[in-house]
Amino acid sequence: MKKHRAFILSLAAGIALASSAYAQTELTVYTAFEAVDLQRFAEAFNKDHPDIKVNWVRDSTGVMTAKLLAEKNNPKADIVWGIAATSLLILKNEGMLEPYTPKDVDKLDPRFVDKDRPTSWIGLDAYVAAVCFNTVEAEKLGLKPPASWRDLTKPEYKGHVVMPNPASSGTGFLDVSSWLQMFGEKGGWDYMDALHENIANYTHSGSKPCKMAGAGEIPIGVSFEFPASQVKSAGAPVDIIFPEEGSGWESEAVAIMAGTVNMDAAKTLMDWTLTPNAMEALNKSFAVVALPGIAKPVEHIPADLEKKMIKNDLEWAANNRKAILEEWSKRYDSKSESKG
Repeated sequence: MKKHRAFILSLAAGIALASSAYAQTELTVYTAFEAVDLQRFAEAFNKDHPDIKVNWVRDSTGVMTAKLLAEKNNPKADIVWGIAATSLLILKNEGMLEPYTPKDVDKLDPRFVDKDRPTSWIGLDAYVAAVCFNTVEAEKLGLKPPASWRDLTKPEYKGHVVMPNPASSGTGFLDVSSWLQMFGEKGGWDYMDALHENIANYTHSGSKPCKMAGAGEIPIGVSFEFPASQVKSAGAPVDIIFPEEGSGWESEAVAIMAGTVNMDAAKTLMDWTLTPNAMEALNKSFAVVALPGIAKPVEHIPADLEKKMIKNDLEWAANNRKAILEEWSKRYDSKSESKG
């Protein structure tokens, strides 16, 4: 009996030891990446780090930013991965991020890196404003393709343009903040006043306007380059237009939340973010990534996309975000789609 009991205890200990060897640390990761991409990103990470399980919590940029700020005193996320750099700059100013400089950070394009050392956030990629123009629907309406942002204010486009709401969409916010930078404060608001006359509605998703254009629901959707490429690759009669004044852009970024109990795993994910494997996974969705020399051409996106990106002051956009959104909502929120 004693030998039998000893054998059982030994077997149980062995099973426990084996289980612990395969135990995974679980990271709660807040993100605004498109849901269709998340499994691919997790699989790429787990090829290199199978001992860490990523649990995604996903919503649009504006919603995730508000959620993180609401959880300031009781954070739920270990790390954010794929949320706008302007949002992370706000969290940085609130003391919510854990400064950490990843390995090889000096290899990145400096536009995508926090200026402080140690760094509080690192950019992953750029998503770049683009206009999706449905040629079939436009022909029915007698519309010519716009060449510039200012063209979208022409009377013939009245009711035929959809763009994202900047309060809920990072794409919408990059549009608004870039117009204010390109045209100046007064000129930017004057431009948006004129554009508003032509807007059918403001969506709560950055990719939705292009999907609507692709489906023929609207002839013109202001979106960004990746959903534009997807819609066109799927066979929709869509031209992808990068306006002649230049395109605003934003960087989806990564940062560790202060107070996480999974600091080592969070640092591992942040270090991995800078590797060629991570950047190659990102390049399947984004034509511009933070590590030079990695990006390969994305179908239907011009190879010189980086040249179309405006000089963008992310810190200015972050510092003025609250005031910009308050003014925008006061002027234009009446045309926003229902959140229900």
